[in-house]
Amino acid sequence: MATGKSAAGARPQPAKPIPAWFPRGVALLREPTLNKGTAFTAAERDALGLHGLLPPRVLTQEGQVARILENFRRLANPLDRYIMLEALQDRNEALFYRVITDYPDEMMPIIYTPTVGLACQEFGHIFRRPRGIFISADDRGKVAQVLRNWPQRDVAMIVVTDGERILGLGDLGSNGMGIPIGKLSLYSACAGIDPASCLPVMLDVGTNNETLQQDPLYLGLPRPRLTGAAYDELVDEFIAATQEVFPGVIVQFEDFANHNAFRLLAKYRDRICTFNDDIQGTASVAVAGIYSALRVTGKPMSAQTFLCLGAGEAATGISDLLVSAMVADGLTESAARQRCWLVDSKGLVVKSRGGLAEHKLPYAHDHAPVADFASAVKALEPTAIIGVAATAKAFTREVVTTMAALNQRPIIFALSNPTSKTECTPAEAYEWSEGRALYASGSPFDPITWNGKRFVTRQGNNSYIFPGVGLGAIAVRAARITDAMFMAAARTLASTVTESDLAQGSLYPPLSDVRRVSARIAAAVAEVAYAGGLAQIERPADLLEYVQSHMYDPRYPTYA
Repeated sequence: MATGKSAAGARPQPAKPIPAWFPRGVALLREPTLNKGTAFTAAERDALGLHGLLPPRVLTQEGQVARILENFRRLANPLDRYIMLEALQDRNEALFYRVITDYPDEMMPIIYTPTVGLACQEFGHIFRRPRGIFISADDRGKVAQVLRNWPQRDVAMIVVTDGERILGLGDLGSNGMGIPIGKLSLYSACAGIDPASCLPVMLDVGTNNETLQQDPLYLGLPRPRLTGAAYDELVDEFIAATQEVFPGVIVQFEDFANHNAFRLLAKYRDRICTFNDDIQGTASVAVAGIYSALRVTGKPMSAQTFLCLGAGEAATGISDLLVSAMVADGLTESAARQRCWLVDSKGLVVKSRGGLAEHKLPYAHDHAPVADFASAVKALEPTAIIGVAATAKAFTREVVTTMAALNQRPIIFALSNPTSKTECTPAEAYEWSEGRALYASGSPFDPITWNGKRFVTRQGNNSYIFPGVGLGAIAVRAARITDAMFMAAARTLASTVTESDLAQGSLYPPLSDVRRVSARIAAAVAEVAYAGGLAQIERPADLLEYVQSHMYDPRYPTYA
């Protein structure tokens, strides 16, 4: 990772000598990791053979940001904005990260949810320049060789997907590469992990999406998905190759389908430094929001009853971490599990139902079958409902009014994304609960006013969690990433929410604070690593100062 202060409040750095290997002239302007464009100074232009290749006026990076914002705001279509930012990243990496770091509220909904979902759907149609590594089913036996084609050797973080369950959009095959690219952009923007240390990877094992198979512009393997032993052998080879080519690299699994996600996490979590953000990161941000909500209700975690709409990666991951939180609050594990319930496509998950997937069994309790979510709310009388099934409009007026009748301050988390999949909007939640809901969403929404009161809803977005977890693990070279680290991240995130945030309905801090929040989360994760004997460097005197000193600064260096 690059050293130096983070972008917020960064101090000017001394001029750097120009290395002998440094490109000159047009080659420099075409290298996005080094290009400063019109911000190259007169002295740099003399030294680097740039005179005449740029307009004569020298601009500051701030001036360049102003131009980017002017053009960005001129575009009305989110996908056009996505393409514009993608093009910026391809030509000037530092400027790209400066823009999204300084304007996260505007930029993050474009580079990640919800627009990244549309970008993935259109990936083959908007493709301009490759980014990351594509490993296909045809690469079996030579995965390490493929990884060695990546120009960087100090890779610290890999985000990998096989594209089978992209957001709430299903199987997008190789188009899912937009997700690792977006995630890693957030690692750099939100937690200052050097982009040079980040590698997005697509495991292209085919797609069962017939529309994509027949699309002449689809860039992946246009054939059915690899399954069974052949799939497992490819993943095994990939994991082994990552550790061979990039020793100690963190591998984050992203948007794998349920039938692979749980077993792959279980298989590798004690062998390498890895985690699944859909299971563990989603859980951490949801639990952080619950902690914030309970500051308003004044009731303990151990007194809550949680009902999840969904029974996959997100729902079971959230439930597992909620169980840990309730155990920490005095309940036994068995009693805590009894307070977490799941509803899937067949209704309430109950013990008497046969053929349940293994990950659902811990939350299959003794209860009569219940056919639908609204009926489950009435039967179980939960204090909180959490939507993670990508079922649009599932939190109906009936559901929300029932929750409001049962609870003075009903906790309503509509966490599915993209926006088209949200269970209910903030306007619906506040109207149907008469302004009493404690609401969080998975997609961004503008503030609303109900009955004269302004509510500022903030996303329960994983971008509050995974960047800081990654930063902490990288900074102390953690041998493993544990559930205890995600619990520490949840508590730390909740602790950054102020009373003024809560007063306006915000259960999370503003995105403008995300780098500060990520640094604190990183320090908390590092603390857990040291406590568990997982850190592989000598403990620094000040963990927070140490992780801050390792945060990438997207401001331009000056060359002498």
